[in-house]
Amino acid sequence: MGEQQHVKFPQEVIEEYAALGVDLPALFSAGHLGNRMGLQILEASAERVVGTMPVEGNTQPYGLLHGGASAVLAETLGSIGSMLHGGASRIAVGVDLNCTHHRGVRSGLVTGVATPVHRGRSTATYEVVISDEQDRRVCSARLTCLLREVTEKDAGNLPAAGAGAGA
Repeated sequence: MGEQQHVKFPQEVIEEYAALGVDLPALFSAGHLGNRMGLQILEASAERVVGTMPVEGNTQPYGLLHGGASAVLAETLGSIGSMLHGGASRIAVGVDLNCTHHRGVRSGLVTGVATPVHRGRSTATYEVVISDEQDRRVCSARLTCLLREVTEKDAGNLPAAGAGAGA
């Protein structure tokens, strides 16, 4: 659950991170929280990030998809887009997330698509549309990330190439 083996990355991005010895799929994965929630990243570039998440296991007491689960999906996708925009020398740190929930979902998969609203030198903002399996909008979200230079402490936490996703 949550493995990132089939993510489509632009070739130039793969090469940029490989030159640094960084495991790109692990770096841009859903992380521990996303893995527990079953989040899958399907496609990733600075222009578009696509991921899915099962409703099952991510519901609130009424059996509906939890709004916080939608927020995790939105922040993950927007952060990945922001990091890809920022490049290997920067990390993206979320500073603002807002979500509007339009309809409840009780089963199946939801799909999130993140696209840029603004990509600057110090911030990036992504709109994330989350839809159900009938392509009905479930949630509209917007994430703004601060882009800051990678520090030595950050570099020590990057997954090494060859370690595999989730290492």
